[in-house]
Amino acid sequence: MSKLILTHEVDGLGGAGDVIEVKDGYARNYLIPQGFAVAWTRGGEKQVAQIRAARKARAIATHEEAESLKQSLEQARVKVSAKAGAEGRLFGSIKPADIVAAVSAAGLGELDKRKVTIPSAIKATGDHEALVRLHEDVTAVISLQVVALKK
Repeated sequence: MSKLILTHEVDGLGGAGDVIEVKDGYARNYLIPQGFAVAWTRGGEKQVAQIRAARKARAIATHEEAESLKQSLEQARVKVSAKAGAEGRLFGSIKPADIVAAVSAAGLGELDKRKVTIPSAIKATGDHEALVRLHEDVTAVISLQVVALKK
């Protein structure tokens, strides 16, 4: 088992700054090369404090703020434009960064693209949904309207 410090949030493991123990292969082959974690050392405690401070600064401050943002996100319908063919098939797919940009352009607030989850790949125009984790226990469902980009 390897002891690691998470540098990014990883579903099922924890958030940035958490100290975790995982199997050696998972650490060596995935978490460390992808930059999601660093090896734990005795001097790493300072690093944990810095990561947690940065995470706290980026996080939505209170549960109430997260709830109010959830209300506004779930009531709105976010329009996402993308290049598409004649039958409405997209050239590529919608990424979390595209959703964050569309939410920001709609004036609904700033989101972190790492907290946006797309349940199934969005590869066609039409109505779709995405999930955003706003707080530890607050998740919003965003209604997306994917339209072809005007030429």
